[in-house]
Amino acid sequence: MNGKLLYAVPIAGLIGSFLFQTDIVSSQTFQSTSRAHDPGVRGGDPGAGDPIPGLTPGQLAFFNAGKEEFEEAEGVAEGLGPTMNLDSCGGCHAQPAVGGTSPAVNPQVAFARQLGANNKVPPFISANGPVREARFVKNPDGTPDGGVHALFTITGRTDAAGCRLAQPDFERQLANHNVIFRIPTPVFGAGLIEQIPDTAILANQASGAAQKRELGIRGRPNFAISGRTISGQANNNGNDGTVARFGWKAQNKSLLLFSGEAYNVEMGITNELFQTERDETPSCQFAKVPNNTTNTEAATPLEAISAIEKFAFFQRFLAPPMQSPDKPGGSHSIGRGRTLFTSIGCALCHTPMMRTGNSTVAALRHRIVNLYSDLLIHDMGPGLADGVSQGQAGPREFRTAPLWGLGQRIFFLHDGRTSDLLVAIQQHHSGSNRDGEGSEANRIIMNFNSLTENQKQDILNFLRSL
Repeated sequence: MNGKLLYAVPIAGLIGSFLFQTDIVSSQTFQSTSRAHDPGVRGGDPGAGDPIPGLTPGQLAFFNAGKEEFEEAEGVAEGLGPTMNLDSCGGCHAQPAVGGTSPAVNPQVAFARQLGANNKVPPFISANGPVREARFVKNPDGTPDGGVHALFTITGRTDAAGCRLAQPDFERQLANHNVIFRIPTPVFGAGLIEQIPDTAILANQASGAAQKRELGIRGRPNFAISGRTISGQANNNGNDGTVARFGWKAQNKSLLLFSGEAYNVEMGITNELFQTERDETPSCQFAKVPNNTTNTEAATPLEAISAIEKFAFFQRFLAPPMQSPDKPGGSHSIGRGRTLFTSIGCALCHTPMMRTGNSTVAALRHRIVNLYSDLLIHDMGPGLADGVSQGQAGPREFRTAPLWGLGQRIFFLHDGRTSDLLVAIQQHHSGSNRDGEGSEANRIIMNFNSLTENQKQDILNFLRSL
């Protein structure tokens, strides 16, 4: 379900670093003197949420069953809680279509009091703000935490009589600058990302080495440490030696793992990957554990597989978002922006294209993947640091976010701190390269700031066309 925002790491100076120049901004129909600006969420057809072309009838049936499960709101009888952030995957992943990210109206606000629940809405959750999960940076004894602290409990709900649980003391933790946030990562085209071979990721990492070195780009793969197992091959999965690629810090290896973890952490529903309740208070247990499992007595495969397998199939067979050829700003502006995006160095991390391997699913086999990400983790400096480590991704490191579908996103960066694309770009710059504390993106943002306002607008139009 993907910073220190206002509470954990100061970002003073980032906004003040904007280098605006007065220039002539052209469009298809007029010219006016103006500064570059975010064109805003692209309207029209979402161009997302459908199955990937080429699925067999059987695969399409699995996609549809997964979509239905993904959108379904769960109740306590199905295992919801005792603590959770929301009651459905689709509620978090809704913009601009099912599988996306935070919608314009945050469903967490209404959910807090659903069925008589007595939850207080935390101060960092608002009706017009992003869906968020909260993590604490440190434990009370000062040791690293980093885990998700669920926003809500089932206490007071009519389907959870007798349960008494307290919400975390978010006000105190906010005052202690100990809370960081994550927003949902879109899962469009996730099956294509899953099928990119490690060799392709590593070859792309090695390409353009001289230019990357000159610009201070040092991206590397992440791996998930299982039981603190240390692999002999750095930056690979701790047990099987392969690269992880899902989540804000590329902490999850596969869509099945991504699904199982979200089901347990975000909704509190245990499953065959995560079998133990996160809160085992006896009076708050209303379903057998694990809450959702494979039905070994089912008559058909679709009836047999568990919810997390259905989630994984839905994401795996979900088509990537479609790019607009001419909105916003027209095709010529978008084309110029695409060229500038590469020439100033953005594409060194936001890799425009990779290819899948020899997948067992024909619709995913040897496909071009226009994800605009290298799937590596990068040091983003103190301005975006969140103090949390996952796998080998440290407190300042994040996966290069895939940009496909960006044109219809409302909230940006891992914590949803801004809805302004231009602000999000500028906040890639923080710290000083001279003392080794700077973001890997600093020199790229300097290149961006040196452009004319017309050129900046072309890049913004290109990004909003994705």
